[in-house]
Amino acid sequence: MKYKRTRPGVNLLVWGLVVVAYAAAAATIVIETRDPGFRDLSRIGHMTIHAPDDVRRLGASQVAALYRARSGTPFSTLSPGSTIKVIWPDGSSEVVRVVDPSSPMGTMPVPGTQQAPDR
Repeated sequence: MKYKRTRPGVNLLVWGLVVVAYAAAAATIVIETRDPGFRDLSRIGHMTIHAPDDVRRLGASQVAALYRARSGTPFSTLSPGSTIKVIWPDGSSEVVRVVDPSSPMGTMPVPGTQQAPDR
Protein backbone atom coordinates (compact mmCIF):
# COMPACT_ATOMS: atom_id res chain seq x y z
CA MET A 1 0.00 0.00 0.00
CA LYS A 2 1.17 3.45 -0.81
CA TYR A 3 0.26 6.44 1.28
CA LYS A 4 0.02 9.82 -0.34
CA ARG A 5 1.96 12.42 1.60
CA THR A 6 0.91 16.02 1.73
CA ARG A 7 3.34 18.85 1.43
CA PRO A 8 4.79 20.10 4.73
CA GLY A 9 3.61 23.62 3.92
CA VAL A 10 -0.02 22.52 3.77
CA ASN A 11 0.17 21.00 7.25
CA LEU A 12 1.74 24.18 8.57
CA LEU A 13 -1.00 26.27 6.96
CA VAL A 14 -3.77 24.12 8.45
CA TRP A 15 -2.28 24.26 11.95
CA GLY A 16 -1.72 28.00 11.60
CA LEU A 17 -5.39 28.52 10.77
CA VAL A 18 -6.43 26.40 13.76
CA VAL A 19 -4.27 28.49 16.11
CA VAL A 20 -5.60 31.77 14.71
CA ALA A 21 -9.21 30.56 15.04
CA TYR A 22 -8.72 29.60 18.69
CA ALA A 23 -6.96 32.88 19.45
CA ALA A 24 -9.84 34.84 17.93
CA ALA A 25 -12.37 32.83 19.93
CA ALA A 26 -10.50 33.48 23.16
CA ALA A 27 -10.31 37.24 22.64
CA THR A 28 -11.65 39.48 25.39
CA ILE A 29 -15.07 41.00 24.72
CA VAL A 30 -15.37 44.75 25.37
CA ILE A 31 -18.70 45.99 26.78
CA GLU A 32 -19.31 49.72 26.97
CA THR A 33 -21.90 50.35 29.71
CA ARG A 34 -22.54 53.89 28.44
CA ASP A 35 -24.24 52.41 25.36
CA PRO A 36 -28.05 52.69 25.38
CA GLY A 37 -28.53 48.94 25.79
CA PHE A 38 -26.59 48.79 29.05
CA ARG A 39 -26.96 52.29 30.46
CA ASP A 40 -30.29 51.72 32.23
CA LEU A 41 -29.36 48.54 34.13
CA SER A 42 -30.13 48.81 37.84
CA ARG A 43 -26.65 47.85 39.07
CA ILE A 44 -24.71 49.99 36.61
CA GLY A 45 -25.95 53.54 37.37
CA HIS A 46 -22.91 55.30 38.83
CA MET A 47 -20.48 52.39 38.83
CA THR A 48 -16.76 53.05 39.00
CA ILE A 49 -13.63 51.03 39.69
CA HIS A 50 -13.55 52.60 43.15
CA ALA A 51 -16.74 50.78 44.19
CA PRO A 52 -16.37 47.74 46.47
CA ASP A 53 -15.49 44.45 44.76
CA ASP A 54 -18.87 42.85 45.50
CA VAL A 55 -20.77 45.76 43.94
CA ARG A 56 -18.57 45.65 40.82
CA ARG A 57 -19.03 41.88 40.60
CA LEU A 58 -22.82 42.29 40.70
CA GLY A 59 -22.71 44.97 38.01
CA ALA A 60 -20.39 42.98 35.76
CA SER A 61 -22.54 39.87 36.20
CA GLN A 62 -25.63 41.83 35.18
CA VAL A 63 -23.83 43.18 32.10
CA ALA A 64 -22.64 39.67 31.19
CA ALA A 65 -26.15 38.25 31.60
CA LEU A 66 -27.63 40.88 29.28
CA TYR A 67 -24.86 40.32 26.73
CA ARG A 68 -25.48 36.57 26.91
CA ALA A 69 -29.25 37.02 26.52
CA ARG A 70 -28.82 39.20 23.43
CA SER A 71 -26.42 36.84 21.68
CA GLY A 72 -27.55 34.31 19.12
CA THR A 73 -26.32 31.41 21.26
CA PRO A 74 -27.10 32.34 24.89
CA PHE A 75 -26.09 29.00 26.42
CA SER A 76 -22.62 28.92 24.89
CA THR A 77 -21.78 32.62 25.02
CA LEU A 78 -19.51 33.74 27.87
CA SER A 79 -18.80 30.32 29.28
CA PRO A 80 -16.79 30.00 32.53
CA GLY A 81 -13.27 31.26 32.01
CA SER A 82 -14.25 33.91 29.45
CA THR A 83 -13.00 37.42 30.03
CA ILE A 84 -14.86 40.68 29.52
CA LYS A 85 -13.48 44.19 29.55
CA VAL A 86 -16.18 46.34 31.16
CA ILE A 87 -16.05 50.09 30.62
CA TRP A 88 -18.07 51.68 33.42
CA PRO A 89 -20.23 54.82 32.94
CA ASP A 90 -17.50 57.14 34.31
CA GLY A 91 -15.01 55.86 31.70
CA SER A 92 -13.00 53.66 34.07
CA SER A 93 -12.51 50.06 32.98
CA GLU A 94 -11.50 46.65 34.24
CA VAL A 95 -11.31 43.08 33.03
CA VAL A 96 -13.52 40.50 34.72
CA ARG A 97 -13.52 36.72 34.36
CA VAL A 98 -16.77 34.75 34.18
CA VAL A 99 -16.70 32.08 36.89
CA ASP A 100 -20.36 30.99 37.10
CA PRO A 101 -22.85 32.20 34.47
CA SER A 102 -25.86 31.22 36.58
CA SER A 103 -24.86 33.15 39.72
CA PRO A 104 -25.58 36.83 40.52
CA MET A 105 -21.93 37.02 41.65
CA GLY A 106 -20.76 35.08 38.59
CA THR A 107 -17.82 37.28 37.65
CA MET A 108 -14.50 37.99 39.32
CA PRO A 109 -12.36 41.12 38.70
CA VAL A 110 -8.90 40.31 37.35
CA PRO A 111 -6.42 41.99 39.72
CA GLY A 112 -4.31 44.75 38.19
CA THR A 113 -6.59 45.43 35.21
CA GLN A 114 -8.46 48.41 36.68
CA GLN A 115 -7.82 51.62 34.75
CA ALA A 116 -8.89 55.12 35.67
CA PRO A 117 -10.91 57.09 33.11
CA ASP A 118 -9.05 58.99 30.42
CA ARG A 119 -9.72 62.66 30.95
